[in-house]
Amino acid sequence: MIFKSSTTAVPEVDAVPRHVAIIMDGNGRWATKRLLPRVAGHVKGVEAVRVCVEACVDRGIEYLTIFAFSSENWRRPEEEVSLLMRLFVTALEREVAKMHANSIRLKVVGDLSRFDAKLREMIANAERRTANNTRLTLTVCANYGGRWDIMQATGKMVAANPGTVDFTEEQLSGHLAMAYAPEPDLFIRTGGEERISNFLLWQLAYAELYFTDTFWPDFSCASLDDAIASYHKRERRFGRTGAQLAKKT
Repeated sequence: MIFKSSTTAVPEVDAVPRHVAIIMDGNGRWATKRLLPRVAGHVKGVEAVRVCVEACVDRGIEYLTIFAFSSENWRRPEEEVSLLMRLFVTALEREVAKMHANSIRLKVVGDLSRFDAKLREMIANAERRTANNTRLTLTVCANYGGRWDIMQATGKMVAANPGTVDFTEEQLSGHLAMAYAPEPDLFIRTGGEERISNFLLWQLAYAELYFTDTFWPDFSCASLDDAIASYHKRERRFGRTGAQLAKKT
C-alpha cells in the first residue's frame, strides 16, 4: 500500500498517533555524565528502544521509526563507528526472534551499501522473517539522510517515467524509502536539541514536533506518554482553519 502525502490529502487524525518517529539523541552525553565510555550510552540506548517498542505496542501505535545512524554519523571517531556497527549486529542477533514472536515487523531503510556483507545479510534475513507481522512496524533508519532519500526517490521516479518532465508529489512519494508507511504524526527528539537533522525531510511536513531534554537512555514509558499528551493538545489543521475543524466536530 502506498500512502498519500499530507500536502495532497488530509489524513485521519486519531487520539493516539498512528506513526511516531524518534531521533534518539543523548546516548554519549548520558554516558559522559556518568564518567562512562560513550559506547555504554549506546548499549543503554538499545535497552531504551526495547522499552519504547513495547510501550508503542501497548498504546496501539502502528508504526515506530527510529533514527539509529545518519549518513553524517560516519564523521564520528572511527572507533565509535565500529562499536556502533558491532552493536547493530548484536541487537539483530538478540532481538529479531523476540520481535517475530510478538508480531513486530522490522524494516531497515537507508543506503545499506556501506555496511559489510554480514550486516546486510542479517538485515535482509530479519526483514524476510518478520515481513508478515502486523502488530507494529519498527523502522530503523541506518546510514539514512532525508536528502539522500529524496534524491534516490527522484532517480527512481525519472527512470520509471522516461521522457516525462512534469511529475507529481504522489509519483515521487511512491519511491521514498518509507513509502510503505503513513507520514509520522508525532516526531520526538530527545537530548535537548531542537532540529530535525536531515531526518525524514519529506515525511515530516505536517508532523507535530516534540523536543525533550531527556537523554535517550532515560526515555521511558512515562516519557512517551508525556509526548503523546503534548500531541493531544495540538490542533492538526493541515492547511484548514480552526473554524472549519469546529464545524466538523
